[in-house]
Amino acid sequence: MQKKILVTGGSGYIGSHTTLALLEAGFDVVVLDNLCNSSIESLNRIENICGKKPDFIEGDVRDEQTLDKIFATNEIDSVLHFAGLKAVGESVNNPLTYYSNNVVGSLTLCKAMVRANVFKLVFSSSATVYGDPIEMPVREDFPTGTPTNPYGRSKLIAEEILQDLAKSDSRWSIALLRYFNPVGAHESGTMGEDPNGIPSNLVPYISQVAIEQLSKLSVYGRDYPTPDGTGVRDYIHVQDLAEGHLSALNAIDEKTGVNIWNLGTGVGYSVLEMIQAFEVACGRSIPYQVVDRRTGDIAECWAAPKKAAEELGWTAKRDLSDMMADTWRWQKRNPTGYKS
Repeated sequence: MQKKILVTGGSGYIGSHTTLALLEAGFDVVVLDNLCNSSIESLNRIENICGKKPDFIEGDVRDEQTLDKIFATNEIDSVLHFAGLKAVGESVNNPLTYYSNNVVGSLTLCKAMVRANVFKLVFSSSATVYGDPIEMPVREDFPTGTPTNPYGRSKLIAEEILQDLAKSDSRWSIALLRYFNPVGAHESGTMGEDPNGIPSNLVPYISQVAIEQLSKLSVYGRDYPTPDGTGVRDYIHVQDLAEGHLSALNAIDEKTGVNIWNLGTGVGYSVLEMIQAFEVACGRSIPYQVVDRRTGDIAECWAAPKKAAEELGWTAKRDLSDMMADTWRWQKRNPTGYKS
């Protein structure tokens, strides 16, 4: 019998690409999403690509009745938990919204899982839980730091709840996947990142400047202790990230307790390098201006991906040129995202 997976936030950027990968791998999928920052059109695009569509429930991960109904009417084997908010700047301005979505949502989901006797969970976490690391690259055995913004703190609090939960009950098998910076789009050009309003992340902002939807990019700070003074990050293709979730899902079938894996490439690129790479992909110049640093940003962060390679057999396969080419293909064909 095919395993059925519940994917919370499954119509969002990373959730939808992972839902596609699950369906292509032969899983049955139930998607729960409140569509606050995503579009159901992503699920239609999934069906166009692979000929299958997940079951979809519109609802909030903080709604106990909705969760109980999903577990009562489906034989859920495991849960992939993506539902949450992710914009650093927005979290600084609206911390309570972030703690409600990201912490209370995770708590409510875990309580529903216990009631349903489902104990396998892959949690969408973030490299922000390391705070401002003292050295690079960042390994899983580094202590979690003091995240520099409420988004990062909300992810760390959720991680700590899951750690306590696993200690209290040996039935739990949990993967904490600490992402670095997801970018890119499905190679078909029909699925990609579709932010509401002005993008808060670098690559979708660059791509909207490239199609002249936005006039120019703001580069936040050029006085960091990095080679060109701009922030350095580890960017990972969203399809590599999706494949990492499948590897983690398979791994927790054999492991109990909490397992932590970084999902990154192990290479850091500066903001200016990202702009140059996108200019190559799109054949256009990207105008930008340097402005003051943004609250909550750190100078540099990239992954040590060795543990995931050794324990999951997973490594990122797609390089920076793939990330930029796929982003540009998606943006060019869908200038207004899923509203096109």
